[in-house]
Amino acid sequence: MFQSLSTTGIGSLPHTDPEEACRVVFESVDIPFWPQLPHRSFLELMIPQYSEGFPFIRIEGENLWVEKNSDDAVRAFYESMDKKMGFPISEDHALGLHAFIGLLKKGRKLRALKGQVTGPLTFTLGLADNQKRPIYFDEEMRELALGLLKGKARWQIETLRPFADEIIIFIDEPILSALGTSAYIGVDSIEASRLLNEMVSTIKSYGAIAGIHCCSKAYWPMVFSSGLDIFSFDAYFFWDTLGIYPDEVKAFINRGGIIAWGIVPTTEAIRKVTINGLQEQFGRGLDSIEAIGVARERLINQSLITPSCGTGSMEVEDAMKVFSLLKGLKESYARD
Repeated sequence: MFQSLSTTGIGSLPHTDPEEACRVVFESVDIPFWPQLPHRSFLELMIPQYSEGFPFIRIEGENLWVEKNSDDAVRAFYESMDKKMGFPISEDHALGLHAFIGLLKKGRKLRALKGQVTGPLTFTLGLADNQKRPIYFDEEMRELALGLLKGKARWQIETLRPFADEIIIFIDEPILSALGTSAYIGVDSIEASRLLNEMVSTIKSYGAIAGIHCCSKAYWPMVFSSGLDIFSFDAYFFWDTLGIYPDEVKAFINRGGIIAWGIVPTTEAIRKVTINGLQEQFGRGLDSIEAIGVARERLINQSLITPSCGTGSMEVEDAMKVFSLLKGLKESYARD
């Protein structure tokens, strides 16, 4: 599907200038992704960015919540969903995306492009009503959110499709690492799986490649059972977690699944990291999968390499080192 060890990014950058952020993307990775710019605006944080078009949404300054007031808003939402090519993401909510599209219009068609959308679990557990209750626990709100996020994914696919042979959409689900803890004791695993499965199947139904990204460790069998094409995780700190689930990992690889190794850290650890250190850490991860019966050559052929998470919270200088090391790591394997 892709050249082995192709590089891409998770989403966010610390820049505030969208043109500069796009330049960094196009110069740094094999599979360009549109940059989320959380330092530019509160609206570009991962929940506000995809809240546009949701019924009952309220925004005051940097506060975001939902407040039910009328069934008419729900009817209008579903009518809009039926008529539109998904739910658009405006410049106010994603200026980097629109700058990205503007640059794509000036260039040649690419092999692949990547978009991203906040996952339904992270969105519904991170967005609350005026009583501070996550909307996940309101069945109607949960379904509305799922419809919204499906629409955001579809709109990206249709918008980016003219510019690349393949469109990848990552479902960003950092909340997966917290499921099962006391904070989310009421989240049913069957329902969580359904939400993930529906997002994946929607992305694939529109002819795109579906990935799921989680920036910590989680119960990976739930992720692998979703039917995803690309599994993205923090391989710098959690490289050893895949070996815990040998059957699921082997089944995923055997059906052509791709692992996106988030091997370059996006914490302050980046200031001490070297190419040799990344090679050693990546090697440990590869060894752990080879040990469960996956041929190393096949594994490398079905691998991407990325930063461990979005770089949006970093200093610009540190973020640039992330992409420099990512490129250097790829080149070191090309030389071997």
